[in-house]
Amino acid sequence: MCTARLTLRFALQLLTVACTLLSSRITGATEPLSPAPIRPVTDTYYGTEVTDNYRYLENLDDPEVRTWMKSQAQYTDTLLASLPGREPMLKRIHELLNADLTRNSFVRRGQRYFYETFEPGAALPKLYYRDGLKGTEHLLLDPAQLGKGTKTHYALDFYTPSWDGRLVAVGTSAGGSENSVIHLIDVKSGKTLSESIDRASDSVITWRGDNQSFFYLRYPKLTPGMPANETLYNGRTYLHTVGARVTGDGDPVIFGRGVNPSIDVPDGQGTFIVISPDATYALAVANHNMDQSPSTLYTTSLIHATDSHTPWRQIAAVDDGVTQFQVQGDKLYFLTLKGAPRFSLKVMSLAQPDIAHADVLVPEGPAVIDGFSLAREGIYVQERDGAGSRLLLVSYDGKQSRVVALPFEGRLDTPVTDPRESGALYNLQGWIKPSQMFVYDAATDQSSDSGLIPPTHLDLSQAESTEVFAVGQDGTRIPLSIVYRKGLKLDGTHPTMLVGYGSYGLSFDPNWFPAALSLTWIERGGVVAIAHIRGGGEYGESWHRAGQKSTKLNTIFDFIACGDYLVKQHYTSPKFLAAWSASAGGITVGGALTRAPDLFRVIIDQVGMTDTLRFETTPNGPPNVPEFGSVSTEDGFHDLYAMGAYVHVRDGTAYPAVLFSTGANDPRVAPWEVTKMAARIQAATVSGRPALLRIDYDAGHGMGSTESQFEREFADYWSFTLWQMGDPQFQPAQ
Repeated sequence: MCTARLTLRFALQLLTVACTLLSSRITGATEPLSPAPIRPVTDTYYGTEVTDNYRYLENLDDPEVRTWMKSQAQYTDTLLASLPGREPMLKRIHELLNADLTRNSFVRRGQRYFYETFEPGAALPKLYYRDGLKGTEHLLLDPAQLGKGTKTHYALDFYTPSWDGRLVAVGTSAGGSENSVIHLIDVKSGKTLSESIDRASDSVITWRGDNQSFFYLRYPKLTPGMPANETLYNGRTYLHTVGARVTGDGDPVIFGRGVNPSIDVPDGQGTFIVISPDATYALAVANHNMDQSPSTLYTTSLIHATDSHTPWRQIAAVDDGVTQFQVQGDKLYFLTLKGAPRFSLKVMSLAQPDIAHADVLVPEGPAVIDGFSLAREGIYVQERDGAGSRLLLVSYDGKQSRVVALPFEGRLDTPVTDPRESGALYNLQGWIKPSQMFVYDAATDQSSDSGLIPPTHLDLSQAESTEVFAVGQDGTRIPLSIVYRKGLKLDGTHPTMLVGYGSYGLSFDPNWFPAALSLTWIERGGVVAIAHIRGGGEYGESWHRAGQKSTKLNTIFDFIACGDYLVKQHYTSPKFLAAWSASAGGITVGGALTRAPDLFRVIIDQVGMTDTLRFETTPNGPPNVPEFGSVSTEDGFHDLYAMGAYVHVRDGTAYPAVLFSTGANDPRVAPWEVTKMAARIQAATVSGRPALLRIDYDAGHGMGSTESQFEREFADYWSFTLWQMGDPQFQPAQ
C-alpha cells in the first residue's frame, strides 16, 4: 500500500482545485477537478498482470489522501448546491417522506408489542412498546437524544426484549459506523441500566428463560499488529448476566472458532445461539457472512451451555443447506435448499438429531418459501411467487395446511408471532400500495387492519405499475417492475431510473418506502424500473447461484438487458436513462458503466463495490468470499476480475455522468472503493460529463443515517440526474 508524502505537484493541484471552486462559474459542461496523481502498482495474479494507478488512495489515514477526498467532496457539494431545482426537489422529498407516521420492526412478547416508530419530521426511528394492540404507547429510546449537544448522531442498530418483556437489550452506534454497543433498558421504569458492551456489531441477542441472562455476539478487540480484516471476523458468542461484568469483559465465552479445541467451528464472520422460552436444547450457529446463507449448526442440552467447555455436537454442515431455523422445546424447525432450490420446511429432534432423515412439513413447490414463524396454533409460512406473496398456516406435524387470505396482492413480510401465543401480525405493501399492518385471528380465519400504521396522506391516484419481462443475453426471462405516471406515452422521452441489485439471494420485492420516494420522480413524468436480476432470490437459490462467482456476469448483463428493454419499448432513450444501485449493487451499475456506457446517461453508484480484486483486504471482505470468491484461487481471481468495474475502465472512453457516493464511516464497503473509481473515471472519460465524488463524513453504509441525511442524499441523486438529462429547471446559471 502506497503512503507517499504530499508532493509539490499534488499541492499545486489542490491549489488549482481551490481556485476553481472560488472563481469559476459552474456550467452545464462543468470544469473538471484536477486529476489525482497516477502512481502505478502492478500485481501479478496467476500470470496476469493488473496495474492499479490509485492504490495509494486506499490509505485513508494518509493526510494527502484525506485532503484530496475532502477537496472532491467540497467541490461536489458546491456544484450540486448550485443546481436551481435542488432545493425545491429537497423540499418535495421531505414532504413525501414525512407525510405519514410509520411503524415497523415489531417484536411480540405475550401481549406486549415492541416496535420502531418513524414520526414525521423525526431524524431517526424511536423505540416504543405497548400492552395490547390498542394499548397506550410508551417511549423506550429516542436515539436523537444520545448525541444531543454533540456533532455526532446515534442510531438504534437492533433490539431484543427478554421473553417476559421486562428488559430490552439494544445496540446503538455513532455516525453510521454500525460499531454497536449493547445497553439494557428496564421497560417499567424506562431507565437504562449499567451495561455497556462494545464490539457488538450485528450482534444476535438471545435471552435465556430466566430473563436475567442472554447470549450475545462480540468481535475481537483490536490489538497491535492485528490485520484490520480480523476485527469483524470470527466473532464469538458470550453469556452475560444482568448486572455482572457490565462491560462484558470477563463474560464466559460459550461458542466460536478456537473456543473449544475439540469443537471444529469453521472460519467465518459470526456465531450466535438460538433458543426459545421452553427450550431444553440450544442451537449454536456459525455463519460465514451473518446472513441467510447456509450455516453450520451445533446443539447441546441448554443446561450445559455455560462456558468454553460446552459439549457442542455438530448436526448440520453448509452442504446441508440450512438457512433459517427456530427452536421449540427439543425440536428444530428449519428451511433447507438441499435438493430444493426454492426451499422446503423440515423438522427434527435435537435429542436425536439426524438431518438426513428430518421430517418434511412443507415440500418444495412452485413458489419460494421466504420465511416462517412459530405460533401456538401452528407454523406461519411465507411464500413468494414472482411479485406476489402467499401466507400458509401449517400444523406442527405438517398434516394440515390452509391458505390465509390476504387483503391485497403485494409484498408480505415474515409474520410477527410469539410461540406461546395465538395469532400473527403481518405487514403487506406494494409498489403503489401503502404499508399496512394486519392482525390475523386463527380461530376465525380472518385478517383485519390493526390500525398500527395510519392511512397515508399521499395522493397515489397518479401512479400505476406493471410487471413485464426483459430477455437476457442467454435467452433467460428477467422480471422487470415498472412504476410510472398514469397516461404515460411511450415516446422515449421520459427520464427513467433503472434500479437493480442481484447479490446474496436478496429479492427486490414490492416495497412502499422507495415508492414514496419515487413519487418525486414519477410526478415529474419520470419512470422507475426495478430489475429482478440473477444473483437475487426472486426464484430461489438457483436464481441466486446463476449470478454468483463464475456466473456473476449474468447479473450485469441482465441489468443491461432491462435497460435495453426500456429503450426498445420507448419508455425512454439512452439520453434519458439512468442507473442506480448500492453496496454489492456497485458490481451491477459498475458493470453497466464499463460494459454499456452508450446505453446510459447517468450512473449513481452509492457505497458501491467497485474494486472487487481488493475488497478482500477490507474488514468486511473475508465474510463475503462465499458470495463473490477469493483471489487466493485462480478461478476466484478470474471471477473477481470479470465482475469488477475498476479494472475494466478504459482510457479515452466517453463514459456517462457518474455520481459516486460514500460515507466516511462505512464498515461494509470501504470508502476508498468509490474514491478510487472516481479518480479512475475522471482520468479516463472523454465525454465531458462529470464524475463526482460525494462523501458524508457523519455517515456509514446508510444504516443509521438520519432522515435529513437521507433526504439530502436523494435530492443530490435526483438533481444530478435531471441536470445531466437536460431538465431546464436543474441547469446551473451560465
